[in-house]
Amino acid sequence: MGKALVSLQSVTLGYGRKVVLREVTMRLGQGEFWGFVGPNGSGKTTLVRALLRLLRPQSGQIVWHQPVRIGYVPQREALDDLLPLTALDIVLMGRIRKGGFLHRFTVTDRQKALQVMEQVGIAALAPLPYRDLSGGQKQRVLIARALATEPDVLLLDEPTNGLDLPTEHAIMALLRRIHAERGVTVVLVTHLLSLAANAATHLALFREGQVIAGPAPELLTERRLSATYQAPIVVHEVNGYRIVLMGAGQQ
Repeated sequence: MGKALVSLQSVTLGYGRKVVLREVTMRLGQGEFWGFVGPNGSGKTTLVRALLRLLRPQSGQIVWHQPVRIGYVPQREALDDLLPLTALDIVLMGRIRKGGFLHRFTVTDRQKALQVMEQVGIAALAPLPYRDLSGGQKQRVLIARALATEPDVLLLDEPTNGLDLPTEHAIMALLRRIHAERGVTVVLVTHLLSLAANAATHLALFREGQVIAGPAPELLTERRLSATYQAPIVVHEVNGYRIVLMGAGQQ
């Protein structure tokens, strides 16, 4: 268990009178790899907004145990392809601190941006228009932008959505490498339990306004998963890869 970064203590989240998540209690530690897993509309985005300090709890407490910088990777669709920006321009956005878009990039900013692009395997894409890149290339650009902030936590919202299987595998391998080499805390938001099951050290399972959180080995049992989702769930392991099946083979 890593050193505590942030703790949620009986946190209830929602919008106005609408409650989305109730009594969430969990702790994110340094160097952990979290999978936030649940179907669309289960409250994952609401918890992400709270962690980004965009949404205050209706009750309970979010306790930050130390200053934490979060590198956020939004869904690719959130970035307008019509913007006439290069891949390097996008990554440089991660160096903006105070002053917003009035920030003047320094030589150090450019060096840092190019360094993280090299680390995620896209150095050759630096001068190319972002809108002309493939889905997998765009995802690597957004990951590089988040790394350019020099984060304590890398928070990714559905990073494999819309990618083919080889590209999905490559992105997940990249995230595992970043986690291992940098020791950064990773939070992967996904609706695919199998995806998180093969990378995460910890899981937060979202269902009907509730969050069950803890070490992955404790939650990745057929009994625990079946109880959480109130449906028969089978966990297979094939060549070291976990496959989670719900009901009649639905992942």
